[in-house]
Amino acid sequence: MLQPSDRQRRLITFLLDNLVWFILIFILILFSLTIDKYFQIGIFINILRQATFVGILSIGLSLVIIAGHLDLSIESVMAFAAMITAFLVASGGVTLALGINPWLTLPAALLLGAIVGWANGFLVVRLQISAFIVTLAAFIGIRGLGLMITGGRSVYGLPDPLRAVASTTVVGLPLMVLILISCYALFHFILTRTTFGRHLYLIGGNATATFRAGINVKRLTITVFMLSGALAGLAGWLLSIRTNGATPNLGSGMLFEAFAAVVIGGVSLQGGVGRLTGVIAGVLLLSSIDTAINVMGLPPQFMQVIRGLLVLFAVLLDSLKLQIHRRYL
Repeated sequence: MLQPSDRQRRLITFLLDNLVWFILIFILILFSLTIDKYFQIGIFINILRQATFVGILSIGLSLVIIAGHLDLSIESVMAFAAMITAFLVASGGVTLALGINPWLTLPAALLLGAIVGWANGFLVVRLQISAFIVTLAAFIGIRGLGLMITGGRSVYGLPDPLRAVASTTVVGLPLMVLILISCYALFHFILTRTTFGRHLYLIGGNATATFRAGINVKRLTITVFMLSGALAGLAGWLLSIRTNGATPNLGSGMLFEAFAAVVIGGVSLQGGVGRLTGVIAGVLLLSSIDTAINVMGLPPQFMQVIRGLLVLFAVLLDSLKLQIHRRYL
């Protein structure tokens, strides 16, 4: 079998690294041509707005998968942070009379998420328990803990200063979208320009060799789980503001959307491979499909079926790209 030349290898690598962008552009053109009133600035702004929460979750999940692990707890951590935020300062919150500054809910959400992430990382690296099992247990338990604290009831009516975050626009873009863009820019810089980022790729590629090279694998693994948890806490804080409160089932299904976006975006489930520039395209692709379904007025059952198919497509795409890398690159 003829081996590809260096130029052909570079072309194959470019196509694989940017495949999701080509898919996104094709989908947007297809929807604009076939769906009435889809090609509008307002629709595209809505796509960006809806991408905020899954987008922030996907950043943390990407970090963990690049490091060779998996974090299934992010959806529940997000819901937990949202419920605690609403419980503390919403009009139905029992502690409103304490005069809590509503802005303190942001560091509280970040801290709660980081604590859950630390616990996940500790169990994974110190007790050598599978990350899948640890984070699955957290996925089940954390949402239940939030329900226990709030008494299983929905809480609405956040203070006006917090609600303004959802309605404020800057240079024509919602503030929440700018927060998402800032998070992507920050963690893209961390992954590509810092020693910490380079070490994450090394750990995901070969944790044993990385440890033998003198890198503190355990500390970095715990740190990456904490970052994932803190980002989930931020997503929960923003989601509670967007919905003006929290319900027991808030954010249900976003884990699978984040998982699909991350894998479609080029982060390999094998670890050590992936870029956030691809992940953001994966997030926008899913948000575009969700928006198209809403514009067409299709029943919500279509959304569930499509999400399931997208998760399957993401895994198959990851497997295909891995085979191409092994065979031609």
